[in-house]
Formats: sequence, C-alpha cells, structure tokens
Amino acid sequence: MSKSINKVQSTAVPVKLENIDTDQIIPARFLKATSREGFGNNLFRDWRYNADGTPKADFILNDPTYNGKILVAGKNFGCGSSREHAAWAIKDGGYDVVVSSFFADIFKNNALNNFLLPVTVSEDFLQNLFNAIEKDPKTTVSVDLEKQTITGGGQTEKFEINDYKKTCLLNGYDDIDFLLSIRGEIEKFEQQPVDM
Repeated sequence: MSKSINKVQSTAVPVKLENIDTDQIIPARFLKATSREGFGNNLFRDWRYNADGTPKADFILNDPTYNGKILVAGKNFGCGSSREHAAWAIKDGGYDVVVSSFFADIFKNNALNNFLLPVTVSEDFLQNLFNAIEKDPKTTVSVDLEKQTITGGGQTEKFEINDYKKTCLLNGYDDIDFLLSIRGEIEKFEQQPVDM
C-alpha cells in the first residue's frame, strides 16, 4: 500500500449520494479480518453486488466508463459507526483521495490515519465536479496536498487539512514514524536542565 501522498492526478468515480454511512461502505459482516488487505473487494458490497454475487449493472463502480484513484461522493460521507475498516476498504479499493462537501469527523480521522486523503470542498465545487464528470468521464481531477488545492471541472479550490496530518501524509509517516523522525529533537529536549 502506497503511504505518502503529495500530488494525485486522476480521473474520478462519482458516487452521487448523500449520507453514505460506514455500513454501506463496508458492511459489518465483512469485519472479521484484522489485516487491512482484501476489504476493497467488498467496498459498497450491498450496492455493488446482487445476493448471488453478480455485479449490479446500475451501480457506478461496476460501470467501466468510470475509474481512477479519486472517489467523489455526496455530502456527509462516512457517517454512522466509527469502523476504521471503511477507510481500509476505500484505500484497498484503489483510491487515494475522497472528495465530498462534508465528512463525518471519525471517518475523516480514520482516513488520514490510513493514508487516504479526505478533501472537503464547497457544495458549488462538488456539484460542478459531478456535472463535469457526468459530461465527460475522462475529466481529470488534480489534488496537490502541498499547496492544498484541488482542480477539476475548470475550477480550483483550496482545502483545509491539519498541519500534522499533512506532514504525515507528505512523508508517509504514521504516528510512530513521525516521532522517530523528530527523535533528535526529543533527545535534545530531554537533556535540557529542569528548573526545580
């Protein structure tokens, strides 16, 4: 699994639905594994497949017209339970970025901790992006984490991200990797005399 993220330029898969909860992203019956691999096969399982396992022709992830490393979704993405597996499933499904006008806080933190970049955009930008992708599925979306910009559908918008999480994503650090990267500074601090 690729860890560091800086610039992602790709076509996108539009899931034009609001209030997509974590049970829709990865149903609870698939949460038995403890490793992060294999969850992508069951991403949006109940929307994507019939009971007999055959793909539903009308679900967007089964339409070969749409592909890419960027998932574009409606408002309030990742609501519901706090399961980290939702971020695992999206990342394992081949996505590096999820774009929405609002993310549930726990999902957003889980995504950032699993090297999946949630990009929050305005409602107008999101609607314009949906329209552009619908008109031309080969529409390219560009995300620049360092500059904190997203470009698509002829528009560019800035997005916010926590500075610490930005540093971690740019360098491919989890929390322990980050601490190891500043080990020298920590040791220097520990050697300072303590005033009593």
